[in-house]
Order: sequence, then C-alpha cells, then structure tokens
Amino acid sequence: MSPSTLLYDTHGAIASITLNRPDRLNTIVPPMPDEFEAAVNEAVHDDAVKVIVLRGAGRAFCAGYDFGGGFEHWDRYITTDGRWDPGKDFAFATAPQLAPTQKFMSMWRSPKPVIAQVHGWCVGGGSDTALCADLVIASEDARIGTPYARMWGAYLSGMWLYRLGLTRAKEYALTGKPLSGREAADIGLINRAVPFAALEDAVHEQAQQLASIPASQLAAMKLVVNQAYENMGLAGTQTLGPILDGLMRNTPDAHAFIDRAGGDGVRAAVAQRDGPFGDYTQAPPEQQPDPANVVPPRPDWA
Repeated sequence: MSPSTLLYDTHGAIASITLNRPDRLNTIVPPMPDEFEAAVNEAVHDDAVKVIVLRGAGRAFCAGYDFGGGFEHWDRYITTDGRWDPGKDFAFATAPQLAPTQKFMSMWRSPKPVIAQVHGWCVGGGSDTALCADLVIASEDARIGTPYARMWGAYLSGMWLYRLGLTRAKEYALTGKPLSGREAADIGLINRAVPFAALEDAVHEQAQQLASIPASQLAAMKLVVNQAYENMGLAGTQTLGPILDGLMRNTPDAHAFIDRAGGDGVRAAVAQRDGPFGDYTQAPPEQQPDPANVVPPRPDWA
C-alpha cells in the first residue's frame, strides 16, 4: 500500500523521503511516524541506496504535531473513556514500537547518512525530527524553533540539547524563541544555510559527495559519532522528554490553551502564546518564512 503522508523516491544512490501534507504544513498525524520508519527501512534494505534525503513538500518542512482538536489523532494511545490516561500515555511515549519520536529516530539508527533539507516552518516536533538527521541544510529564511517550550510540550528527541552547548540550550529551552536558517547555522544548530533558490542543489551536491564514499566507511563514521552521544545519555533524555511532554499537555494551563484553540481557533491560541514575544506567526512578515518558497513533491533530480 502506498503511504498516505509521504513520498519515497530513489535515484541512483540517493533516496528521498518527502513529507507530503502540504495543505497542513506537513504537520504530524498518524500514520506518518510509521510510514516514515518504513521508508527509512526500505532505504536501508536497498543495496543501491547510500544516502537518504529528508524534505517537506509545499511551504514548510514540518510545522510540528497537528493539535487541531487537541491531540485526538492519538486518542487511542493516550486516553481512556475520553479522558487523558497518564499510564497509557507513558507506555505510548516510551515504547519503541509505538512512540513517534522513536519512529523518527529510525534515521539516527540507519547506517546510511540522512540529510534534512529544511525550508519554511520547521517547528515543534518538526524541529525535533529534522535535528535527528545527520546533516541539516536549511534555507536562510526558514524558521526553526520549539514554541511548545512556552506551552503544551517538552523536548522530544533532545537534539536541541545535544547540538547546542549548555548556554544556548538553556536559552532556547526557556524562551522557545525561533531562529532563522541563517542564525541556526551561525550558532551551530544546523550545518549550513543557503538561499532558498540554491537549497535543492546544495542538498543534492552534498548527497552526491557522500554517495562517493564506500557505504561501510559512511556507516562506521556515523556509528562512532552516534555512540559518543549515546554514551552521553541520549536514550535517557529521549525517555524523559516524551514523558514530560505528556504531563505538559495536561496541566490546567495546557487545557485552557487547547480549550481556546477549540473555541476561538488555533490562531487565537497561538497569538496569545506568542504575542508577548512577537515571533513565529506574530512576527512581521520579514521575520517569517517567505510563503512563495515552495518545494515540489518530488526533487528535481529524482
């Protein structure tokens, strides 16, 4: 059966996974995590593939988890009789077979390097996902951030922590403020930022360079770097983060946030959350991604 939330293509030694819910800014809903893991596994099993490119169709890489209507897409895993069930949520958030974060972490565990091609909005769970890739190349006007740091969430993959030093990690954890692609590259959160018009070519060039290296060499170098971060407690961080995320979705303040989103609309709830900071959708147009920068469903080179 063809996936419903993404597209998978191969061209020579390069596989591409394209999140494909452009009308919803590629927000995460079931079965996207499962389809993502299946696509990574397909690339891993394909002897011809040496590099994976992750991208998003439309105006955004990924605007995080879709919380329109609360978290109803995941109700079977986190509620009982219509009420939040912390026991079920805990089991869901920590089980590798179920947890969305662990499904997206399949690219971390892949022996083949993954390049995330980021443009537009890359926020919330979308940023957690992109930062699990091995290399991240973004358009200069992209916006990368975790608005859930202010309300209704907590770090999921922990990659913000591991990619930044203590000083920066505390700053962005406590404020939730976004970075442009250029700013993210300048502080070392991502690898590189380029003008949007050059993004596809820059990613393809990097993928081709990696594909020129023996697969076993790529796997060995990725493994030794990953193991260093595993030794720093990555797995423990990824256990605590999703558990805290469930708790932060169910505080009185969080319930009021979702009630407002349900009654007045998501825009009104977001405006109340981000208005004091004047960022994300509350920022002036020049501090938001250019809506004219649209990525096609399939890369030009595929």
